[in-house]
Amino acid sequence: MNFISSEQNQVIKEIKSLKEKKYRDKKGLYFIEGVRFIEEALKEKLAISKVLISDRLTEVKGGSNIINKLENEDICSVYKITNKLYMEITDTENPQGILAVLNKRSVSIESVYDNKNFFVVLDSIQDPGNMGTIIRTADAVGATAVIVSKGCVDIYNPKVLRSTMGSMFHIPICYCENLLQMLETLKDKGIRLCAAHLNGSKSHFELEYKNNIAIIIGNEANGISDGVAAVSDELVKIPMEGRSESLNASVAASLLMYEVLRNKMEL
Repeated sequence: MNFISSEQNQVIKEIKSLKEKKYRDKKGLYFIEGVRFIEEALKEKLAISKVLISDRLTEVKGGSNIINKLENEDICSVYKITNKLYMEITDTENPQGILAVLNKRSVSIESVYDNKNFFVVLDSIQDPGNMGTIIRTADAVGATAVIVSKGCVDIYNPKVLRSTMGSMFHIPICYCENLLQMLETLKDKGIRLCAAHLNGSKSHFELEYKNNIAIIIGNEANGISDGVAAVSDELVKIPMEGRSESLNASVAASLLMYEVLRNKMEL
């Protein structure tokens, strides 16, 4: 295990830079924090570049065990730093004292098609909490993949990562540069496009969600774009009897995803 004492160390500088999307994109790296999150990454055998450990990690539940695992299995480069230096790097309010740098993954839509095809498509979702919650829920319902459009918040944003609670390691996440083109490709594959929309012609309770379906969730403020609405097979509304004008994007997505799951369980 190597020891780093200076904030001018190149490893420290690199990790600090990964707080910004442009450097995550440039280097193809991102970082995660916390014993449980890193244990999940190890379990999934993800490509870990390096790990930073605070001298206080042993005070945390599971801290000593993960240190032993990293050292005994020689998984990656491990660096020990002071808690003071760790606090200058961390992106969390109450850090546990362990951080891992991972290689970003690229997943193509062609690699995830199956005989059930249940996609969750995100049209310009910009809130990190919403993005993370949707990914976590998509994992819970067994979706085939999450498709993220160009206008969405970066899935490697630290707040997104924390919100996924490790689910981003379980479900494929496909980045889409041209959403309309991607949707046309899905339609060509026989996948039905159902978009959440305030002016939908049907309640989500009325549709028979089974296999080969894509649920589309739009931007928090503006909903789905006109182009996406035009190409969708169904515009779906979620009934509301109260005075609220709309639902939070992640809540709407969860309701639709679980309606799909309920229908699939009845097959």
